[in-house]
Amino acid sequence: MRVITGSARGRRLREPENYDIRPTTDKVKEAMFNIVQFSVPGARVLDLFAGTGQLGIEALSRGAAECVFVDRSPEALRIVRENLKATRLEGLAKVQKYDSIAYLQTARDFDLVFLDPPYATDLLEKAIKIAGGFDILSKNGIMICESPREKELPELPEDRFSRREYSYGRIKLTTFTRI
Repeated sequence: MRVITGSARGRRLREPENYDIRPTTDKVKEAMFNIVQFSVPGARVLDLFAGTGQLGIEALSRGAAECVFVDRSPEALRIVRENLKATRLEGLAKVQKYDSIAYLQTARDFDLVFLDPPYATDLLEKAIKIAGGFDILSKNGIMICESPREKELPELPEDRFSRREYSYGRIKLTTFTRI
C-alpha cells in the first residue's frame, strides 16, 4: 500500500498486522481519485471509517487543505497517526476516536467524504441515509462510497444529490454529489 501521487508520492503506508481493517487496493484507490481528481485541491475532507487513513492521506498528498480521520478502533487510529507522520502530513490532519455513525450527525460542510466501512455490516447504508439528511456536503461536494459490486445502496433525494456508479471487478464505487 502506497501513496500514488502528490507530495507524499511513493511513500509506503503501514498496514494492519491483522485483517480486521481492509485497506482499499491501489487499483481501486487510483480509480477513486481519477473520479474526484478536480475536487481534491483545497478541499476539506472527511475520511470516515478511516482504517489505515490511506484515502485521506492520498487526498492530502494531492493538495487537500485538511482531512478529518474518524474511526472508533484505537489500533486503526494508531496506524493513521503513524502513516500521517511517515508522509509528513500530520499538520493538515485531525484524528478523532469516535463512532463514525454518531460523528456523521454533527459533521457539516465537507467538500469530499470517503465512506469505506467494513463490508459485512450495514454501516454504509446507515451512513448514506444519515448523510443525506444533513448538510454534510458543501455545495458540489462529493461523497464517494466503496462497496461490493452486488450491494444495493440507498437512494438520496434527487433534488439534492446526483448519483453515479462505477465497477472495478468485484468492487463498486458510488458517488453522491450535492447539487
